[in-house]
Amino acid sequence: MTNTSTSGMTRRGVLRAFAATAVAAAPTYSNAAGFLRGGGDVRRLRMYSGRTGERMDTIYWIEGQYVGEALAEINTFMRDWRNNKTISIDIRNIDIMAASLRLLDANEPYMLLSGYRSPETNAMLRSRSSGVARNSLHIQGQAADLRLESRSTAQMARAARSCAAGGVGRYSGSNFVHMDCGPVRSWGG
Repeated sequence: MTNTSTSGMTRRGVLRAFAATAVAAAPTYSNAAGFLRGGGDVRRLRMYSGRTGERMDTIYWIEGQYVGEALAEINTFMRDWRNNKTISIDIRNIDIMAASLRLLDANEPYMLLSGYRSPETNAMLRSRSSGVARNSLHIQGQAADLRLESRSTAQMARAARSCAAGGVGRYSGSNFVHMDCGPVRSWGG
């Protein structure tokens, strides 16, 4: 999560250099099946956390292969910030978030409001709000609550729904969209 510089070329540095050229050269498959149409040979996820001040910009999929180091970075970034507990974030949810961000053509990263929630955190939040599910997909690493300053919740929800790959909750009053890889459904306004 911290930015460090070294004089040698690291694996991460090689991946970033490759990604920079691959993104520019990646073909667009506008008629491709699946919710990652137009994804090209690279999948990227950019987020920041207002809670921790951390930023993440990672290429997590290159030419048909998930990058383990990048997935580990995502798992750490999306941890329960209240107690630093982590879980493996479901790659289906990562793909939904990345595809939605790409469809929105936003130049900014997502603001992550909530990723993984430990059972303890979920119980605490549930005691304070009727809007927190007892068996929330956040507990399983299958959901994220996200915000973009440059896009409305309606735009974000529409992009996520177009993926037809999970649940999409629009919370206009709180200015965020819930995305998960559970059953396809939508709610909110």
